[in-house]
Amino acid sequence: MPETNSPKQGVPIPGRVRSGKLLPVNRTRYIVVATAGLAATVVLTAPTVDAATRVPAAPGVAVASPRAAVAKPPLASAALAKLAVKGRAPKTGYARSKYGAEWADLDHDGCWTREEILQRDLIKKTYKESGRCMVIATGILKDPYSGKTMTFKRGSATSSLVQIDHVVALMDSWQKGAQQFTPAQRLAFANDPLNLLAVNGKLNQQKGASDAASWLPPNKTYRCAYVARQVAVKAKYRLWVTAAEKDAIARILTTCPGQHVPTR
Repeated sequence: MPETNSPKQGVPIPGRVRSGKLLPVNRTRYIVVATAGLAATVVLTAPTVDAATRVPAAPGVAVASPRAAVAKPPLASAALAKLAVKGRAPKTGYARSKYGAEWADLDHDGCWTREEILQRDLIKKTYKESGRCMVIATGILKDPYSGKTMTFKRGSATSSLVQIDHVVALMDSWQKGAQQFTPAQRLAFANDPLNLLAVNGKLNQQKGASDAASWLPPNKTYRCAYVARQVAVKAKYRLWVTAAEKDAIARILTTCPGQHVPTR
């Protein structure tokens, strides 16, 4: 395929195309293609390049410099200050079923949310097939609540040793705003990875539906991250805190003033 360059940028080579119009463009090359005895010109246009970033710029699309700083999430203390403070509403009407089935498959990949959190939080995993999902057969959990390492082994007598905790408990959310959610919103809340952690089963049962005013992880080195996650969840879903809860979270955050809220 013979290739020629136009002698002048933006000026078409005369006689190359029998019909149609060639438009002037930046950095244009012309390739002469012989088809069925007729000559035609194909216009190849190189993308405009931002000289500062050397990233191809699409028309009408802003291109961020790779050197641009990624914005940090807000400090947990600042996010806490923006939460509404109210009293705890009654438990009236609460049921686990209000938040959908125990676990859902919201992304339709064949794996329930529990399996996806185990996949995220465990290390040294082995797998086995279960329908469309490759579930974890064994793995190691560095439990954030106790600070200890524990083994996960799938089985009727062993799977529950590692449980998935709703960091903001479902009943706590119900009493602090989720009563007003739609069923779809409650389903999303119950399956949001931001609000889920794989943890020691006994400690999860010990916590129950407690908020930060009545329960904190025994592992004191994790408490800042724990309350920051609670703040992140409550901010995302516009749930409120009680005065006692806010005070308890604020006390923890004074020990880690640089703690940011997590985003996932």
